[in-house]
Amino acid sequence: MKNDLPGYELLAQAFHAEGVRANFTLMGDANMHWTVALSQLEGVETVHARHEHCACGMAIGYGYATGKVGVASVTLGPGFTQTMTALATAARGHIPLVLFAGDVPVNPENAKWYNQGLEHAPLALAVGAHHIAPHSAGRLLPSVREAFFIAQTERKPVVLSVPFDLQKQRRVLEDYVPSSKFLPNLPPIPADPRAVAQIVEKIRSATNPIFIAGRGAMYSGASDAIRELAEQAGALLSTTLPCRGLFDDDPYNLGIAGGFANPAARDAFSRADLVVTFGASITSYTSDGGSLFPHAFVIQVDSNPLGLKDGVRAADLYVRADAKEAAEAIHTALKEYATRDRRLRTAANAERIRDLSVDRRQFSIAPDTVDPRAIIEELDGIIPKDWEIVSGTGHCAYFHSQMKNRRPENYHVVREFGAIGNGISIAIGVAIAKGNDKVVLIDGDGSLLMHIQELETIRRQGIKLLICVLNDGAYGAEIHKLRSEGIDESSAVFGRADFAAIAKGFGLRGAEINSLGEAKALFDDYIEQDSSEVWNIQISDQVVAPLMQKLMSQGLR
Repeated sequence: MKNDLPGYELLAQAFHAEGVRANFTLMGDANMHWTVALSQLEGVETVHARHEHCACGMAIGYGYATGKVGVASVTLGPGFTQTMTALATAARGHIPLVLFAGDVPVNPENAKWYNQGLEHAPLALAVGAHHIAPHSAGRLLPSVREAFFIAQTERKPVVLSVPFDLQKQRRVLEDYVPSSKFLPNLPPIPADPRAVAQIVEKIRSATNPIFIAGRGAMYSGASDAIRELAEQAGALLSTTLPCRGLFDDDPYNLGIAGGFANPAARDAFSRADLVVTFGASITSYTSDGGSLFPHAFVIQVDSNPLGLKDGVRAADLYVRADAKEAAEAIHTALKEYATRDRRLRTAANAERIRDLSVDRRQFSIAPDTVDPRAIIEELDGIIPKDWEIVSGTGHCAYFHSQMKNRRPENYHVVREFGAIGNGISIAIGVAIAKGNDKVVLIDGDGSLLMHIQELETIRRQGIKLLICVLNDGAYGAEIHKLRSEGIDESSAVFGRADFAAIAKGFGLRGAEINSLGEAKALFDDYIEQDSSEVWNIQISDQVVAPLMQKLMSQGLR
C-alpha cells in the first residue's frame, strides 16, 4: 500500500483488500472521493443507483447471491436516512453488508455548522445494524477491518460513518491486514450423543414425522444426509421459504413450511406428531404463527438454537450442532434398529402429496386477465431451471414461490422484514453478482412502482434483466383484506400501469401479456437480443393466495 495518500484512497485500498469487487452507490459530497478512488482499482464494478435505498438493496442482492459481504455507499444525512428500510431488511435477513456512509467533518474548524448533519448511530442501531464511526485518522483502516469482520461473523449490516475531512487527510500507514486473517476457522459442531439418542427415540415412537431443512442445512451441505435420514425414518420432507426447491425431486417432499405452505403441506403438518428442523431458526413464518404443526413435538437442530423466537417458544428440544453432522449421526444411530414402519412413504401418499400440492380453488377470471397460478406455471415451464429467479414481496409472491425444481441457490427471496419495493434493486445486485443475462425478477405492480427509476440504472449500466410484473392494478393484499371486511377497496386500487410503455420510455423493451400462451414466443425473442425487458402481465384481482384466504377466514390481518 502506498504511503502519504489521502484517507479516501487508503480506505478504497482497504475495501479492495477485503475482496470488494462491486460497489453500489449514490454519490454525494461526503462519499464521492472514496467512490471514485474505489472505482479506479482493478476489477471493481461501480453501479450508480438512482436512490439510496436501492443502492443498499443492490448490495443485499449481491451478498445474497454470492455469500460475500455486499457493499453500498451513500452520503451523509438525507442520503443515509433513505437507507433505513434496506438496512432493516438486511438485518432481519441476516445478510452481511457494509454501508460506507460519509459523515460531517469531525474538526469544527472544517464546518462550524452543517445543515445535513445528524447522528447516524441511533438510526443504524434502531434498524438492527451495527455502527462504527472512526473519529481519528489512525482509526480509519482498523474500522474497515472491524466492519467486515462483524458483517461476516455476525451476519448483519454494518454502517461505517466516515467524516469527510478525515477522508481528505493525508496519512502514512502500514500495509492493511484484511479481516480474513482474523476469521476463526472453526470445525462443524458435532451432535452430542445424548441428544442424538433422544432424537432417535422420538423418531422411533413417532407416527407422522416431518423433517424441515433451512438455510443452515443448505450452507452445511446437509441435503443428502437429511434425505437419507428421512428415507430411513419414514419421514416426509419440507423446507423453509429461503431453502425452497431443495427436495423438489423427492416424491415425499411437501414443499415450503410456513405461511406459503401448499395444501399438501398443510394437510400433512396438521397430522404431524414430530417435526425436526435442521438449520432453521423456526420463525413465526416457518410455523405460520404456531398454527402449522400444533400437535407436533418440535426438535430444533441448529448451530445456534434460540429458545425464544419471534416472541414464542421455538421448539421442545434444542440440539446445538451442524445440520449435516447431526443428520449423519442420527442416521447412524437409527441403523441399530429395525427399519421403521414406512406408512408415510407409500405410493398412495406420494400421489396424495402430488395431487394436493396444486391449489385447485375456482375463481372468476375477467376477460383480458390471467389467473396468476396459471401464468406462473407457464413461466415455470419456459424459463430454464438454471436461471436465477428473484422473488418480489407482496400478495403475488405466494404464486411464484410454488415454482418447481429450482435450486434454492438460484431462487433469491428476502422477505424477513416484509417490505415491498426491494425487488428491482435486489435483482440488479443478483445480475451483477452472476455476471450473466439469466436473471428474472417476478414482482407485483405496486412493489415495482416504488422504485421504477432504477429502470434507468439498468439501461445505463447495460444490465440484461427480464422483469415479469404481475399487475392487478392495486395493492393486492390490501384489496383482499378490505373486501373480506366489507369495506370499499377503491383506496387500494390505483389502476393498471402500462409497464410496457414505461419500460420503453426508459430505453428498454416492453411487452403486454393478457392471455395464456403468449410467453413462449416472447421469451424466445428475449434471449436473442441484448436489452432488458419488462412484461406487463395482467393478472386477475380475484385470485386470493391461500395464506391470505386463511388469514381472512380467521379475521386476521
